[in-house]
Amino acid sequence: MGQATDYKQLSDADLVILLREADRLAFTTIYDRYWALLFSHARKMVKDEEEARDVVQEVFIYLWNRIDEITITSTLSAYLYSSVRHKILNVIKRSKLREKYIDSLMAFEETDPDSSEDLIAKELATRIEDAIHQLPKKMRTVFELSRKTNLSHKLISEELEISENTIKKQINRALKMIKTRLATISTFLIPLLHFFYS
Repeated sequence: MGQATDYKQLSDADLVILLREADRLAFTTIYDRYWALLFSHARKMVKDEEEARDVVQEVFIYLWNRIDEITITSTLSAYLYSSVRHKILNVIKRSKLREKYIDSLMAFEETDPDSSEDLIAKELATRIEDAIHQLPKKMRTVFELSRKTNLSHKLISEELEISENTIKKQINRALKMIKTRLATISTFLIPLLHFFYS
């Protein structure tokens, strides 16, 4: 396979062989061949274009950086699709955990002030409150009416004179913004997650 080789005509197996030799053109060919397909697959699973794009990029970065450690037992396409599905499932799992985590902290009540778990919880609750206060004013109002006073979408709609659909969208956007800010949470606070999920 010399320099005149038309990489687009090569099989996946041949491209993998070249990729293991750090052939950038082989990597680019694989990327061009599968990026759109993997992105479409990821987007159907995660329902979020940005998240889907990030997942696919991570799969390709891993493929390039760790090709010497990767064992492809079937086909390249099967490996790539499996990698994307695995990452997407992890994303979904983390998302569900964060939602449960936020709901748990919203309902947090002070118990033993000397408990290390409670101290961490207070710190996390403070961070969530800060994130809520950083929401746009109208969005914050909707979110607090929903999460703190437990009003239904219908009652919030009547009180604020906006549609229930708008209420739902505002709450979903608020949760996404809060979770994004919580993504920067300090490592020393992570052990509390086990407390909430055990």
